[in-house]
Amino acid sequence: MSAIVLDRVSKSYGDQTVLAETSLSIERGRFVALVGGSGAGKTTLLKLMNGLQSPSTGRVLIDGGDIAARPGPELRRGVGYVFQEIGLFPHMSVAQNIGITPTLLGWSAGEIAARVDALLDLVALPRAVADRAPSALSGGQRQRVGVARALAARPSILLMDEPFGALDPVTRVALADDVRALHERLSLTTVMVTHDVGEALLLADQVVVMAGGRVLAQASPRELLTGHPDPVVADLIAAPRRQAERLAELARG
Repeated sequence: MSAIVLDRVSKSYGDQTVLAETSLSIERGRFVALVGGSGAGKTTLLKLMNGLQSPSTGRVLIDGGDIAARPGPELRRGVGYVFQEIGLFPHMSVAQNIGITPTLLGWSAGEIAARVDALLDLVALPRAVADRAPSALSGGQRQRVGVARALAARPSILLMDEPFGALDPVTRVALADDVRALHERLSLTTVMVTHDVGEALLLADQVVVMAGGRVLAQASPRELLTGHPDPVVADLIAAPRRQAERLAELARG
């Protein structure tokens, strides 16, 4: 059974269509990357998946149920979201940020404290950061807190909007590897928006290529690397392949 189904969804603002009619199915347990240039519709598609935006037409199904019939808090309990700009509350401690959803759900203080400790361990942060303000952490640490917060209510689906975009290359690679490991360990269904096509090819089980508010391809990295008839898709995939070939040449001397 598919974890997420977009059934002929579209999104418009007045006369401006930001997402053309799109049908997409994401199987449970898959790691899927959405790639494409600015304005491709990636973030719009992601926000439709957890009800942060409502489709102009069509339906979004989570585990077979139309999300329009479910209250927002109930829906987002099962769908974690990591924001592009991290989005931690600056006036709250790390522990309070991580525990915000369990708090809203009425968990006891003891349950929340135990969950915060477990999540800090899970995202490889020392428990000593729990009482610190987000501003006291590095960018990579703040993003790890963002991932922990998204996982706090034990969701089965994790959505991430450019989660590594503001990080330095070394931190980015380390965190990306850890997120993929978390995906496996927690048996998540993960959907990630990224501008980095090479990152998508290395991390994801499937890559969805978008342009101009349309889905042009949905395939495995291996399938995309063997070639694609759409020139936009082919050009997008060619860039990281050329980089890999160049690095291989440099390594050979």
